[in-house]
Amino acid sequence: MTDEPKVKGPASYFPSIEKTYGKPVAHWFKILDSAKDKKHMEQVAFLKTEHKIGHGHANALVSYYRVRQPA
Repeated sequence: MTDEPKVKGPASYFPSIEKTYGKPVAHWFKILDSAKDKKHMEQVAFLKTEHKIGHGHANALVSYYRVRQPA
């Protein structure tokens, strides 16, 4: 058993995202940089339509990304 805390929230999707799409999450964050002026759901739609990412994965990436952006 490990002493590491269980990952919760949007980051809990990251291993599945990396396995499913074959790219590290940092790749998707760089892509989101090009859409940083869009609203949350517009960013989700961008990932879904332009990059064929599923809704749950796109939402997790956008949620995590947006929290880490400067105000």
